[in-house]
Amino acid sequence: MSDEIKNKILELVKEYYVKSCEKLPHNKVPVSGKVYDEKELQNLVEASLEGWWTEGKWNSIFEEKLKNFLNIDYALTVNSGSSANLIALKTLTSIKLGDRRIKPGDEIITVAAGFPTTVNPIIEIGATPVFVDVELGTYDAKVEEIKEAISSKTKAIFMAHTLGNPFNIRAIKEICEEHNLWLIEDNCDALGSKYGGKYTGTFGDLATLSFYPAHHITTAEGGAVLTNDPQLYQIARSIRDWGRDCWCPTGKDNTCGRRFDWQLGKLPYGYDHKYIYSEIGYNLKMTDLQASIGVSQMDKLESFTKKRKENFEYLYNKLKEFEDYFILPKATENSEPSWFGFLLTIKEGSKINRTKFMQHLNNNGIGTRLLFGGNLTKQPYFVDYGIKYRQIGNLENTDIVMNNTFWIGVYPALEKEHLDYVYETFKKYLER
Repeated sequence: MSDEIKNKILELVKEYYVKSCEKLPHNKVPVSGKVYDEKELQNLVEASLEGWWTEGKWNSIFEEKLKNFLNIDYALTVNSGSSANLIALKTLTSIKLGDRRIKPGDEIITVAAGFPTTVNPIIEIGATPVFVDVELGTYDAKVEEIKEAISSKTKAIFMAHTLGNPFNIRAIKEICEEHNLWLIEDNCDALGSKYGGKYTGTFGDLATLSFYPAHHITTAEGGAVLTNDPQLYQIARSIRDWGRDCWCPTGKDNTCGRRFDWQLGKLPYGYDHKYIYSEIGYNLKMTDLQASIGVSQMDKLESFTKKRKENFEYLYNKLKEFEDYFILPKATENSEPSWFGFLLTIKEGSKINRTKFMQHLNNNGIGTRLLFGGNLTKQPYFVDYGIKYRQIGNLENTDIVMNNTFWIGVYPALEKEHLDYVYETFKKYLER
């Protein structure tokens, strides 16, 4: 009887979706948004009816789908991409890593033209961010400046694939291998992108994903940590799960068969292994409700990626007419981006005021965003808290990004009629 009632409920959910979904008007062009159908809603309702709610079977299915898609050994779901970045960095501070562990005062190379939660975990663990400049067009870190940035204190390189465009992985991995550095990929804006025919998020010692509604797939809030290293996975899982030494899945006891036979730290022999903590951890888990959405989203990821690429190419060909005004985005050599957005940098001397142009676009229903923090070293929290950092050169292009760069959407809900409307709105302003 309960299955019969559940099936009726799920059929009503489908009916609700079909009757309530609306097509996006051609003159409303958000930068991003969640794209879903009745399956996500049915999974969400089914997971809620099961009454488990915290990490459970849907998380396991979701993690398995991520691993299979990326061809990677370990995927650890977490409650956000920001938490994923924090866990990745804290994992590399573990005492279990010996001399390679990152300690307070060590340096980590990154870029200032990006999102703060790539940089904030560096500060959080007591390390020093070392900023290098970016190339305009690709917004990729300058490899020569990375080489120049290396010091006796350098322990890692941690940077994002900017709006889905991979950084120069070959060159950066060579630098990491030469100097025995950790590589962490912030892949939050790049799920589905490829470099050298291989998915980004699979090259680093650790990588991260975000499933916020703006991203390539969504679980509402959520993220993941990726790795092929069993030790790093074990440490990351411990940090995510309060720092506990026990590796039992949620709701399970005595997986190791020695629950009351351990003696660790200065605890008494036989102390319950479920309450022994070997790392400084938190509860940063994803719920099963969120994971149930991700299970369905993974089935759509390839079509989402295809649509993002098509939208980018179509918009590029339309806006190429305005190259006198803008630096158009370009893919890093040897890469196939799953574009998160369409980046434009206003050229010096074009006389376009970015604020006024963005206001024009927004007034006409076209969403815009800046390249996140612009130059993070000039953000109030960096200035007011006196954040310690080092930079290579004057970050000239980073300041150009801060002053002249913005982006518009290419996400899968947009059709050619939306992109044609973007082109016409650009054209009217520039002709005026």
